[in-house]
Amino acid sequence: METVGKFSVPLGHDESWKHEATCEVMQGNNSSTCTKESRAERIATLQTREEDANIQYVDILERGFTQYGFINDSDIPERGFMQYGCSHYRRRCRIRAPCCNKIFDCRHCHNEAMNSIDVEKMQRHDLPRHQVRKVICSLCNTEQDVRQVCINCGVCMGKYFCETCKLFDDDLSKNQYHCNGCGICRTGGRDNFFHCYKCGCCYSVMLKTYHPCVERAMHHDCPVCFEYLFESTNDITVLPCGHTIHVDCLKEMRDHLQFFCPLCSKSVCDMSKVWEKLDMEIAATPMPESYQNKMVWILCNDCGETSQVQFHIVAQKCLSCKSYNTRVTRGDHTTPTASAPE
Repeated sequence: METVGKFSVPLGHDESWKHEATCEVMQGNNSSTCTKESRAERIATLQTREEDANIQYVDILERGFTQYGFINDSDIPERGFMQYGCSHYRRRCRIRAPCCNKIFDCRHCHNEAMNSIDVEKMQRHDLPRHQVRKVICSLCNTEQDVRQVCINCGVCMGKYFCETCKLFDDDLSKNQYHCNGCGICRTGGRDNFFHCYKCGCCYSVMLKTYHPCVERAMHHDCPVCFEYLFESTNDITVLPCGHTIHVDCLKEMRDHLQFFCPLCSKSVCDMSKVWEKLDMEIAATPMPESYQNKMVWILCNDCGETSQVQFHIVAQKCLSCKSYNTRVTRGDHTTPTASAPE
């Protein structure tokens, strides 16, 4: 063992070149004029000498950096930050799926691959996130039990780490947090959301004072695209009736002039201006004389009241809330003018 500066360099059989290379880099590394550029030049020179000497320089470059002082201990967890991952997460590990024993970048990558049309129908499945037991470090490929820091190379596999959900993510701009009520991790910041135990999901704090509670409101598929809302990564909104839907799906509905909840048929926005236009259209469209006294019973989809109103071919107006979002439930019972045959 020989000491160079404050570092101890091991000497062994046929390691004279490695010792020389190590000392050379460390001496430059300890210099007050050492820069990242000059250090990179020294390493590049040593790599060339490695090829000439046919020696495993990677032992110094990858495993010996910490021991020989090339990289400080505090730098190790930061290696590869935001350089690994997939389209869903920036992370420095992969997961072994407990359901099929295959390796994927994340559970979303697994679900997309294992639910594609190329997979036999009976083999399609989702990954149970809470059952993940093994992860593989992206830097050293060491498979290990779920943990935040790699047991082999010491790298932090995810700045955000949830042991419950087995979630790793280097992108902290999402403001991830774990919701005990939901049992999963959410994005957007804990201070910006609250958990409604009746609805069974997290809502914006702007809805905390009042929102229409619907039991297990997000534990169902989107009524438009049929994606399971509770675990969806797409933005979700709450309709005035309390039902939930993807923001993009709601926008598509409006683009196609659909302004009513697909589940309960209540209006999804303020329709007062539309009702005013229908008033004018009905006034300008008189019914034939034979229909002027025809009465029908209607059910209002907005307020739930039933009422008897005069029939019109354009629409029927609710007498309670003045909404035209109604449906005819039955016609008027009139006295027959002729007897029915036996």
